[in-house]
Amino acid sequence: MRVIVFWLCFLLLGSATLIQATSSTRTMTDFLGRQISIPTQVDRVICSGSGCLRLLVYLYGQDRVVGVDSAEKGALPFSVDARPYAVNHPQLTDFPLFGEFRGFDNPELIAGLDPQPQVIFKVNAPRDGGVDSLQTKTGIPVVALGYGNLTNGREELNQTLQIMGQVLGLEQRAIQVIDFFDQLQTDLEQRVAGIADKDRPSTYIGGLAMRGGHGFASTEPDYAPFVFLRARNVAQELGAGESNFAHATVAKEQLLLWDPEIIFLDIACTSLPASANGLEQLATDTVYQAMTAVQSGRVHGVFPYNFYNTNFESVFANSYFIGSVLYPERFADIDPMFIAEEISTFLNGGPAFKRINEDFDSMGFNWIPLR
Repeated sequence: MRVIVFWLCFLLLGSATLIQATSSTRTMTDFLGRQISIPTQVDRVICSGSGCLRLLVYLYGQDRVVGVDSAEKGALPFSVDARPYAVNHPQLTDFPLFGEFRGFDNPELIAGLDPQPQVIFKVNAPRDGGVDSLQTKTGIPVVALGYGNLTNGREELNQTLQIMGQVLGLEQRAIQVIDFFDQLQTDLEQRVAGIADKDRPSTYIGGLAMRGGHGFASTEPDYAPFVFLRARNVAQELGAGESNFAHATVAKEQLLLWDPEIIFLDIACTSLPASANGLEQLATDTVYQAMTAVQSGRVHGVFPYNFYNTNFESVFANSYFIGSVLYPERFADIDPMFIAEEISTFLNGGPAFKRINEDFDSMGFNWIPLR
């Protein structure tokens, strides 16, 4: 009888242990459709890949970081930092290193982190088994994510935020961020509704970064602020028929042929060496000097669009400034810098644009003299 009681107790205890172990984990589906077992409560993470940490900050999850990649340690190819999330959270640079920027992770460095992450987030995760390999090498669940954008990649962006929120137990915050983006876009679109084509000045954005800095010829046919504002982007024809034409380099002669009435310059390019510096090119190149916008002094600075992937707060902040330049009567109630700081505060927990502008000689949201 005692033996029977003993084994009953053992089985009951074993069942309780099994139930407890099972309840401490959960299964979720990542962006690649992989079924991942993760802890029920995730308090320690690392973020791999361009822009991953930015999204974590948007969800107010930066207090769960236990390591960073080299981008947070000054490895980016720019002399200044124009990422609002990083400017607003300088403490991120103090965390130990786990790998190189753009997703080149070091499993040995990850294994040496103390405390250990419970989950590795990886944006733009390749479909070649790389996330499975990293998970095997580290023994840590790797949650594959996309990244997306605010135009043709909005569904991917929303899904990525939702998956991160699910892992962190911050689902409500993820919904708030998605709704915030939707509300800003709706407001911008409503402000420019009904403007006749003849009242829409032609325009061009130059100096956009793409995996590093580029000069004035660098642009984007589907530049999101122009899309929201239904602006007459002279470079839009370069993306005709393409569903995801993200970047283009335009010949100087083509720009002169297009001859936009108003030019916007991404001020990230002003920190590049003279030969690649978009501002220097505009000020000294005879072809660029012949453009109407340069001749009439209609060149304006906007904040960096891509800086270790897309700065989504900058996209919307730039949209309000560009709207105030293209259609001043429709944005008469807007102070672009004020609304930019409001956007940063909602997403990053505090303002950042004025501090970034200090490193760019206050060219952001300003007229840029070239003579």
